[in-house]
Amino acid sequence: MTLAQRALEQLEAWPDLTAGPAGCGTGRALRTARAEIVHFHSERDVDLHLTQRAIQRFHYDLQGSSALHLVPGSRWVTVHLDCETDVALLMSLVSIALKAHQTWPSPDDGPAPGRCNFHRVTVLPRDSVGG
Repeated sequence: MTLAQRALEQLEAWPDLTAGPAGCGTGRALRTARAEIVHFHSERDVDLHLTQRAIQRFHYDLQGSSALHLVPGSRWVTVHLDCETDVALLMSLVSIALKAHQTWPSPDDGPAPGRCNFHRVTVLPRDSVGG
């Protein structure tokens, strides 16, 4: 079983999430009543929908992780799953996303315009980063 499959199975058990096809057309999604929260695109790549406010709040922390990839202007964060720690990080970020989407503070934090980051992010193996 891949890390993404394991993460998907764990998240499918969460009561606030419902599984279905990803709105972008590739992979599986987990959604709340308000928005798609997670897209599982491959065995390792997952897109997570955060609000603009959450991204701003955690921007420096998000940039500091080699597992996370931000696209300027996107409310989606790409998580590359290479190890169990990355899965734990994904679980924490999904929890943050759920809380953020429960209380949208402004119209700017409504459903993400456009699409997730699939095909907008190239993830290199960690061995080749910083080398």
